Amino acid sequence: MAKDSKSATDKILSSLDTLAESLKQSALKAKSQKEIEQLRVKFTGRKSKLVTILRKIKDLDPEGKKLVGSRANQLKNNFEEQLAAAQQDILEKSLSDIARTEAVDITLPGKKRQLGHLHPVTSMLHFAEDIFMRMGFEVVYPNEVDTDFNNFEALNMPENHPARDSWDTFWLEDGQIAITHTSAMQNRVLRSHPLPIRAIVPGRCFRNEATDARHEHTFFQIEGIYVDKGITIGDMLGTLKAFFTEFFERETEVKFTPDFFPFVEPGGMISLSCFICGGKGCAVCKKTGWLEILGCGMIHPNVLKMGGIDPDTYTGFAWGFGLERLIMLKFGIEDVRRFYSGNLKFIRQF
Repeated sequence: MAKDSKSATDKILSSLDTLAESLKQSALKAKSQKEIEQLRVKFTGRKSKLVTILRKIKDLDPEGKKLVGSRANQLKNNFEEQLAAAQQDILEKSLSDIARTEAVDITLPGKKRQLGHLHPVTSMLHFAEDIFMRMGFEVVYPNEVDTDFNNFEALNMPENHPARDSWDTFWLEDGQIAITHTSAMQNRVLRSHPLPIRAIVPGRCFRNEATDARHEHTFFQIEGIYVDKGITIGDMLGTLKAFFTEFFERETEVKFTPDFFPFVEPGGMISLSCFICGGKGCAVCKKTGWLEILGCGMIHPNVLKMGGIDPDTYTGFAWGFGLERLIMLKFGIEDVRRFYSGNLKFIRQF
């Protein structure tokens, strides 16, 4: 190796050694992944100090080029290892900090989180369904939109029958009806279920009427149907008394008073013994000791015939009550509009 070439080679090697020490110290001082990447670009990128030094290699003889090339590769490999070690240290420190600041003490008592609950109407609907199912009734859900035939005609109310005026009906543009009662499902149940038939039909009903403390345009009704040989009013009263005693969780007396409904004969109203006064008479029960709660009766022979059942062989009874009114009695709620007011203070009580 010529003297001049050796001198040039030594200068380049010295520059590489100085650069190596600088790289080492810089890697040790890095505090983040961003700083690591900046060091990589600064020392080994296309415009880095290493590239600037290596540009002088073209003036060296072959032996000098070999020495400088070998030292440069060693420097670069060492630097990559130093950066990797620094990167690992930063990662471990970060994980350690997270473990320390976000540690969970599993010995601490848990905090109850309120994630919501069932609406009182939904909850009481499930409760009522469970009672009837334990009594042997099947649950059948209605169509919320149905035909005039199912809502009226199949229930012994042909077109222009004056009893239709008792139901303030929402008519759709295609002539169908937002059902006024879940009795709209009765004909389908009679036709599709084998005898004997024991079924309830719980669902939403819709009536075009003004709202007040006792009336809503949208409400839940539970229709009940029982058809078999030899069924009497006594069976109906016993069934309803058993249900109300379970629902209100207290012994409940029932009273039947005659009334007219076109789909039952005889028909009437069921009243419950007043919970407020215990039957002695108060303002709530209008001094009678009874609270009128639902319409019911023996299914009309015409309704049985339209359901494909021989009324000379089979008899049955049916009823329908508004679920919200029962809940109002159970919990002492004075206004039915509270259920759908969106008032969370009211809803959270349940």
